[in-house]
This record gives sequence, structure tokens and C-alpha cells, in this order.
Amino acid sequence: MQITESIPSSRIEIRLEFFAPFKATNTAEFVLEPHGDGTQLTWAMHGRSSFMHRLMGLVFNMDKLVGKDFEEGLGHLRRLSEDRAAA
Repeated sequence: MQITESIPSSRIEIRLEFFAPFKATNTAEFVLEPHGDGTQLTWAMHGRSSFMHRLMGLVFNMDKLVGKDFEEGLGHLRRLSEDRAAA
């Protein structure tokens, strides 16, 4: 994982290299936008999908497989940002 771009309070772009179960390189993007009294965070991941990746997407529910980990990570991010805002 390597941060390739960071615009404070606006955007973070990360290059991700996966080695298992398949090699892949993707870009993750976090966009932060003011929303009422808080901030809306939008996350997206972009990259090429090989035939095997597309096949796995049809066979497995990827949101179910990794969704819990992403929700947990976003929960940590929220707590950290709220703690920092309160300080």
C-alpha cells in the first residue's frame, strides 16, 4: 500500500498491490466532502479485472466477503476523526 496523493480534508489516493489469491494492482480513493455538521466519506477502488476476478465476482458475494472488514475500518476512521475533532 502506498499513498500516491493526499489533499488535506479533501482526497486520499492509495496504490494497492495484492499478491494473493491473485496478483493485482488497484487504486483506492477516499473523497471527503462537507456534509451538514460532519463529513461525508466516499470510498472507491479502481483497477483492471482479469477473467478470474470477474468469475469470482459472479460466484462470490464480494461485499459479504470483505464488507465487514471495510465497515470495521471505516468505524475506526470515524472514531479517530471524532476524537481529533473533540480535542
